[in-house]
Amino acid sequence: MTIPKWLLKESIIAKPGFNRWLVALASIAIHLCIGSVYAWSVFNAPLSKELGVVGQSASDWKFEQVVWIFSIAIVFLGLSAAVAGRWLEKVGPRCVGVSAALLWGGGFLVGYLGIKFHSLPLLVFGYGVLGGCGLGLGYVSPVSTLIRWFPDRRGLATGLAIMGFGGGAMIGAPLKRSLLNQFQEAPQYVGPAQTVQVVTEDGKRFAQVGGDKKEVIVASEEDVASFGSDASAGVYLVGTGSTGTATTFLVLGIGYLVVMILAAMAYRVPAEDWKPEGWDPPEDGKQKKMVTSGNVGISAAMKTPQFILLWIVLCMNVTAGIGVIGVAKTMIGEIFGSQLSADGKSGFFFMNYVLMISVFNMVGRFFWASISDWIGRKTTYTLFFVIGICLYLSIPWAAANAGASTTSAAFITFYAATMIIFTMYGGGFATVPAYLADLFGSKFVGAIHGRLLTAWSTAGVIGPVAIAKLRESSINSSINDLASKANPEAFLAKFGAPVDKLNELVAAKTVTVQKLMEIVPEGIVDPTPTLYNTTMYTMAGLLVIGLIANSLIKPVDSKHHL
Repeated sequence: MTIPKWLLKESIIAKPGFNRWLVALASIAIHLCIGSVYAWSVFNAPLSKELGVVGQSASDWKFEQVVWIFSIAIVFLGLSAAVAGRWLEKVGPRCVGVSAALLWGGGFLVGYLGIKFHSLPLLVFGYGVLGGCGLGLGYVSPVSTLIRWFPDRRGLATGLAIMGFGGGAMIGAPLKRSLLNQFQEAPQYVGPAQTVQVVTEDGKRFAQVGGDKKEVIVASEEDVASFGSDASAGVYLVGTGSTGTATTFLVLGIGYLVVMILAAMAYRVPAEDWKPEGWDPPEDGKQKKMVTSGNVGISAAMKTPQFILLWIVLCMNVTAGIGVIGVAKTMIGEIFGSQLSADGKSGFFFMNYVLMISVFNMVGRFFWASISDWIGRKTTYTLFFVIGICLYLSIPWAAANAGASTTSAAFITFYAATMIIFTMYGGGFATVPAYLADLFGSKFVGAIHGRLLTAWSTAGVIGPVAIAKLRESSINSSINDLASKANPEAFLAKFGAPVDKLNELVAAKTVTVQKLMEIVPEGIVDPTPTLYNTTMYTMAGLLVIGLIANSLIKPVDSKHHL
């Protein structure tokens, strides 16, 4: 297929006097759209209750399956960025930006169909594969261009290019919550649990509705709280009502498509001999130790130990942060409990946790990338790892002392630790393009950066999946422990099946930690806040590996220069 000439690089060379800050604004707009991927955890709960709506039914997708969609999107982000880096150097940022808009917006539209027809493969293909490719193309489209527009401040340039990506959830999270609330619909109410005859078969709950036996959900007051005062605890019919997720995907897909195409049309590239007014490149021998004046080819760069070590550095930093981001909303709720409601001052920080992640992620990208211009990229990453290790180790303490108050020392420690972690997570992304330009030169930095982002793909699998698997293992262990302490008669009355059917009940999502806590003897501590302890220790260990790899990075030997 022939690409229209008006999309190609030779058609968007800026004329004299062009304001380079316009390219920065266009970059931020595109990254704000694709950066909404960081608000994915807002979708975790509704997607895992798409059929049950007020709770999980046996046919609903598991939490682990929903988390995988986020991971797949990140995998394809890295893979597409690796391919798009070289393509970007050939066709220019406008063509890549428009392609990103079609894939990211189109991915939401295909995802809408996947949710509508309850097809997990279609949802994965839409959001995970198509959307993930859109993420990768949109992510790399402005990076090398802005480095060329800002040769005098590489850290600032990459911070601007990637700042919007970190801030995407700042707009995306409240927007998604608002749309979900707007489009959600309570399922059909059968009646109070005391008056409806409910039976359990193979772990599933059934009741007679309209003369037919149909699957139902037995919902508590907490389960129906999001539907307002009109909804009551009791028995609800599975397959009726809506979480609002499908329509939310449809609206977002159309919106992102329009905004990203308009922003991509504003991209321009500088003329070959352009440089900022009043700035002269440093002479050979006068650069900082880790900054080169030469350029290294794409293939040669990938064979150097510096590229391999920096790949490890990025992978470890991203793995530690992305796993927490993927389950952020779920994690803070499980550690500090539903007592931190949306009512009043006490619930503000809890309900806006995903929003605050985006704020600190975005601020960290600009702050750390700008600071790296002064202290150097290697020193910046050293700070990431040393501070990060201490912060991850502090979270289990906060979980052990969790209480239902946003003024408690445990909550403040948890909140502060995770927010600082997210600044360094975002700062790592914003600093690494400048790190690459320092080591390998700016000529091919877009393509080299794209190849390096395969580390993000790897981290996108390791981080979220590790947290999900460790969490699942902790939940199963806790359920078995609580079930062994529950009164058998109380268990039978609660779930309609004896304890020896526990595995079937867990598989059907009928038995949960929260429901078991309602029937165990008083004095037994809820194990939910400790579900993530092992994960935090593991993430701290990964940062140790990153710290070692970063310490081994040296300037690239001049024999690799073109």
